[in-house]
Amino acid sequence: MGNASGIRTKLIIMNFLEFAVWGSYLVSMGIYLGSVGLGANIFWFYTMQGIVSLFMPALVGIIADKWIPAQKMLAGCQGLAGLFMLLAGFYCMSAGTPHFPILFTLYAVSIAFYMPTIGLANSVAFNALNNAGLDTVKNFPPIRVWGTVGFICAELFVNFTDFQSSYMQFITSGFMSLILMCYAVTMPNCPVNKASGTSLAESLGLNAFKLFKNPMMAAFFIFSFLLGVCLQITNSYGTTFINSFQFVAEYANDWAARNATALTAVSQASEALCILLIPFCLKRFGIKGVMLMAMFAWVLRFGFFGIGNTGSGVIFLVLSCIVYGVAFDFFNVAGGLFVDQQTTRTIRSSAQGLFMIMTNGLGASIGTWIAGTYVVNRFVDMSADADATANLAGWQTSWFIFAAYALVISILFIFLFRSPKKQDRNLSFHEAETIGGGDPEGMPGINI
Repeated sequence: MGNASGIRTKLIIMNFLEFAVWGSYLVSMGIYLGSVGLGANIFWFYTMQGIVSLFMPALVGIIADKWIPAQKMLAGCQGLAGLFMLLAGFYCMSAGTPHFPILFTLYAVSIAFYMPTIGLANSVAFNALNNAGLDTVKNFPPIRVWGTVGFICAELFVNFTDFQSSYMQFITSGFMSLILMCYAVTMPNCPVNKASGTSLAESLGLNAFKLFKNPMMAAFFIFSFLLGVCLQITNSYGTTFINSFQFVAEYANDWAARNATALTAVSQASEALCILLIPFCLKRFGIKGVMLMAMFAWVLRFGFFGIGNTGSGVIFLVLSCIVYGVAFDFFNVAGGLFVDQQTTRTIRSSAQGLFMIMTNGLGASIGTWIAGTYVVNRFVDMSADADATANLAGWQTSWFIFAAYALVISILFIFLFRSPKKQDRNLSFHEAETIGGGDPEGMPGINI
């Protein structure tokens, strides 16, 4: 019993650190970039997360399966991610006004090594629980939720230290990575299987493209891509938008305007709670109904931002954060379950990989790039001498455009997607969480 308790505690600490690394900058980075004249390039930093997610987790996963134990790969990847994030922070410190190519390159290398660690941390946790003779279904969810807690704590830390508006958020994240690097090597050894027959194509989900021959699956993956477009938009611009209110005299002293990162932490809390509603909703409304809820939740997520402000309209900003849990979790979990039910065992893992490619890979990357290039940068002036009042109108227009897009996708989904008439099984809490893959962002949700 004592050994089992010790394993659980070690895994809780590991998950806390894993997502605290991400929470230190994921939602606050835009505030700093805007303050140093890189506001017009914010979308590139978030687009890159989706790009590296297309291939790095699979490549690192194959290495961990066949050659290097997962706990050592976790340590190595966190070490490199932390090193380059620290270099990014110290470069910003020395440069004062960082140049985009240099900062972006250091950041891109860092996240290329960080993104695979989300899956590696899960592998280490399952291995440790199995070695201790513990039931993963019972013990993993209470451990994993501490990742969301770590993400939220990191958000609040950078908010109340005012690191949200400085390069110190990168340095904070880098040091957290190095701590986790040292900690990961103390975890139980994960055996490798050099004879594993899993190919790179299978790991990337490429052999699942044959599913496009099935009209129902083709429609599902197309809508997965179209909705994936929404996934990183508010992570990219949410805090930047809220923070912009403090430059307008009417809102300058509002608590929310000065604590944008703390306010958006409500989104992660909502994710943790909404996962509890999924089993009931799936049983009551079916997969199509739950996915449709997620789509309309994105309409509300963007729409509430459009009508909200940090003064009398702060309730709408809070509501936007609350519905985010439905928008993100319901779609990812229900979508993952649909893939699981509609594919055979021989192609199931590849199909899940394809689902992630279409949503968190291609969808999120392309969506963030389009949102930044053709919407936000068109209606919002990110320069230092911009008219703050005019920018609020530009932000409102941008959010309404995103809301309209989500609404159109929702309506099309109603008429063009047909789900199976009968669901084969009920869904437990653990199945809902593990099949959905947690937050895009792998993300604690995060973005966490």
